[in-house]
Amino acid sequence: MINRVSASLTEVLDGRWAHIRQAVRERLGAEFVTVPGETGDQARERVSRLIRSLPTDVGVASAFPVEYGGSADPGGSTVAAEMLAQVDLSLMVKAGVQWGLFGGAVVALGTARHHDEYLRDIISADVMGCFAMTETGHGSDVQQLRTTCTYDPSSGTFDLHTPHEAARKDYIGNAARDGRMAVVFAQLITGGRRYGVHAWLVPIRDEHGDPMPGVTIGDAGAKAGLLGVDNGRLSFDHVTVPRDMLLDRYGQVAPDGTYTSTIENDTRRFFTMLGTLVRGRVTVGAAASAATRNALTIAVRYGDNRRQFTRPGDDREIVLNDYLAHQRKLLPALAASYAYAFAQEELAVTMAEVFALAEPDEHRQRELESRAAGLKAVQTWHATRTIQMCREACGGAGYLAENRLPGLKADTDVFTTFEGDNTVLLQLVAKGLLTGYRDAFGSLDGWGRATFVAEQVREMMLERTAARTLIQRLVSAVPGRDEEVAVTDRGWHLAIFEDREKHILDGAIRRLRNGAATKKDRPFDIFNDVQDHVLAAATAHIDRITLEAFVAGIDRTGDPEARALLAKVCDLYALTTIEADKGWFLEHGRLTPARSKAITAVIDDLLRELRPHMRTLVDAFAIPDEWLNAAILREEPGRQEAMAKEDEAVRSVLAG
Repeated sequence: MINRVSASLTEVLDGRWAHIRQAVRERLGAEFVTVPGETGDQARERVSRLIRSLPTDVGVASAFPVEYGGSADPGGSTVAAEMLAQVDLSLMVKAGVQWGLFGGAVVALGTARHHDEYLRDIISADVMGCFAMTETGHGSDVQQLRTTCTYDPSSGTFDLHTPHEAARKDYIGNAARDGRMAVVFAQLITGGRRYGVHAWLVPIRDEHGDPMPGVTIGDAGAKAGLLGVDNGRLSFDHVTVPRDMLLDRYGQVAPDGTYTSTIENDTRRFFTMLGTLVRGRVTVGAAASAATRNALTIAVRYGDNRRQFTRPGDDREIVLNDYLAHQRKLLPALAASYAYAFAQEELAVTMAEVFALAEPDEHRQRELESRAAGLKAVQTWHATRTIQMCREACGGAGYLAENRLPGLKADTDVFTTFEGDNTVLLQLVAKGLLTGYRDAFGSLDGWGRATFVAEQVREMMLERTAARTLIQRLVSAVPGRDEEVAVTDRGWHLAIFEDREKHILDGAIRRLRNGAATKKDRPFDIFNDVQDHVLAAATAHIDRITLEAFVAGIDRTGDPEARALLAKVCDLYALTTIEADKGWFLEHGRLTPARSKAITAVIDDLLRELRPHMRTLVDAFAIPDEWLNAAILREEPGRQEAMAKEDEAVRSVLAG
């Protein structure tokens, strides 16, 4: 039974879109969950059938405009996908391809004629589609795609062509089986000039399911996970595409071949187009964290029942969760999952606000893209680490498909490179920080034309996130010497996270400027030489905004008992993050050796304090048992009874 504190935690975790979360919990039953042991063909058939049964009013399709049957709620759409990830990740990815990527591209890059013609059928899944961007030879570097689409004014059509095998569209969801159309990204050529990457709506199969003339469709083959997603390959041999199938919101081609755009710079236009598709990254990060919460719930509940070894003088075996080593595995990961849940909620709110603006705000859009990239990276890496740890924490049981953990591990593994390789995404975060510096001081090109004032950089770079006034007040209250502050002081946590971010960024900028002095004509070498440093700056930045989001979440928690519990979980997140990077803090004089040891001791104390609340914390995720779909959880009551009888039997035997 869920206790009052768990219910209060659920309320704050559910956030702005609590109504969508609850509706999905109520409307998706056991028929939607994964089926262990399926073949690839069985999984594809099941997921293909189920996608048409998903609700669209509170589902992934809710982002579509109201006039076409959606709810104009991109934040709600992301939350619905997050919830769906807890049911079946294949179904979530299939829905994300159909309504997030394919349909989202038609909405964001197309115009009214495309919307009127296709959106209703996309929402109903009567027209299944693909998002054909990635090529065999180009994944993250989308700007250099090799597929071409050349306009011929004599016929009024485009010629879509795959010039060589490396330009083949690869890993494309919905392509191998169900896709009838694809949004294809290619280099637009007209009048003998390239205008960069654009997108076209291209039929790839006819009404009988056969490939259209000039279209070659292949199956990507067996995968480690996501068996229900029909990933495929697409090649085009001079396929004729009507002019009006260009998704031309940002760039138009007239019948005579004249190209026009409101954004003259090709690079800026390209990044504007990609920026409208940021919802995909927001969704992948959310889904990874949702799957991680599933794994933690299974592992914590199993650890509350599984017994191992006895205490001296006591015949009863010890519950796994009572071991400090087990707590060291599960509780820091659980604390990080809470932190990411609050950071993800804030990201979704920001995305909804940016998308709702009547006029584009380039600064806010850039900040959104940067945060989406960074949170996607850290959440997917957290999923990979934590799900593996949960598998190990459940021993042999965790290796059985019936207990869900192997499937969660396999299905989320690709998320670290899906929707952008994580290392590349962290570089995007870092470049966003550096661009902010350049905008203020004009010195990223010459690196020396403006006076470098470190304190100015620090203040300019600090983008406060949620609860700005509260966070500033807590930071301002911290004394100058860290020895005077308890390691559980929230202001000290915020201040030291902020200080680390600013110091690393300052150092990266100095190294870039020094490199520019000796390598003026080699910009690649200048950046490549400090790549490790800028990635560290990006990670520190995301750690800081995640902690601030957690603090904001505590601040809006009404129940005093739940608030106090969250404060301890936040302490654990902050201190384990510091502990994990204590080499940096010691090297840079932010910690003394004695204080570093004290942090480890306080963490161990926190683990003991949080041990009685582990079940409360995972119950607050409010994941229905049928969604968890783990046999070891269905055995919980029986195992408890059996263990009690076994303990009694052992005591009787030993008593003689």
